[in-house]
Amino acid sequence: MEKFPDYYDIDDESMSAPGFVVCVSSEDAVTFHERVGFHLTRKGTRLESHVESTQPTGSRVFDGGDGDYLVDRVESVDHEQSTIDYTYCLTVSDTHSLISNDISTLNCDGDEDCVMLLMDGLVNFSKSYLPDKRGGRMDAPLVMSSRIDPSEIDDEAHNMDIDREYPREFYEATRELVEPDDVEDLVTIAEATLGTDGEYTGFGHTHDTSNIHLGPELSAYKTLGSMMDKMDAQLELSRKLRSVDETDVAERVIEYHFLPDLIGNLRAFSRQETRCLDCGEKYRRMPLTGDCRECGGRVNLTVHEGSVNKYMDTAIQVAEDYDCREYTKQRLEIMDRRLASIFENDKNRPTSLGDFM
Repeated sequence: MEKFPDYYDIDDESMSAPGFVVCVSSEDAVTFHERVGFHLTRKGTRLESHVESTQPTGSRVFDGGDGDYLVDRVESVDHEQSTIDYTYCLTVSDTHSLISNDISTLNCDGDEDCVMLLMDGLVNFSKSYLPDKRGGRMDAPLVMSSRIDPSEIDDEAHNMDIDREYPREFYEATRELVEPDDVEDLVTIAEATLGTDGEYTGFGHTHDTSNIHLGPELSAYKTLGSMMDKMDAQLELSRKLRSVDETDVAERVIEYHFLPDLIGNLRAFSRQETRCLDCGEKYRRMPLTGDCRECGGRVNLTVHEGSVNKYMDTAIQVAEDYDCREYTKQRLEIMDRRLASIFENDKNRPTSLGDFM
């Protein structure tokens, strides 16, 4: 029961009119109507109409009971000063249960993580928040699934160890710089649990954290500017690590990142559509007039030269600086020739006297 401020701001307390609000719900509302009721006919009639139109149902919380409220005895009440008006994160120890403002909830043990993940999906699912430019929906989560099958997700998530601690033999193997394949039997990988009862549970971690938000707020990938700066930082780290061969790192970056990206962009360039810059109409091939058939606007390519060969110069420089294999250098040279044959105009290509000798 809550006491509201006086209706009249006067010194005489006999002239004031204190008001009270009583919250009655479910079966208690029926009992209140039958045994107490309201003095005013208007309020009594309104309460009676609500009781007749609402089917009272009990709510079970905690353990036991059948349609009744069963709550634990309140042992103590502690008041804590807060600087915010509302609380969205609450943890109830021991019982993990809470009843507040006629709302009961179980498992009140820090559900803010689930709420944040759900809100992230709901907000990003709305296409109104996505950029209208090309590639604006490339990494957007446009599909939400109520059930996750671990065998259907990205294979990169399967290559993750789920042990709570590493055995002594694992650390001894690291001192000998053995190959990762030789220690597979010492560490449990998530891929080994696919199709079993443990594919959803039992994921351990070696170190606890007091806050899910701990960690770098801004990664080096965002703070570093050009791709060359990112490459220099990665290779500089490989130089400092005794167990890492910087030449091998450079070749892996070229073989598994730069070259596939260049090949994929070149394929996209050869299969691209043309798009009107005014109305957005797309054409499989450029109209002969060069103008849009819908609005007469200028039609342009959707994949440009800069997005195709943006890593070419960086890949060549990395291969030279870190003395990569001749095979890798030759692959880059062949790719460079392919790009030159497509984007360079032979009629306008600058020539020197040596070209005629």
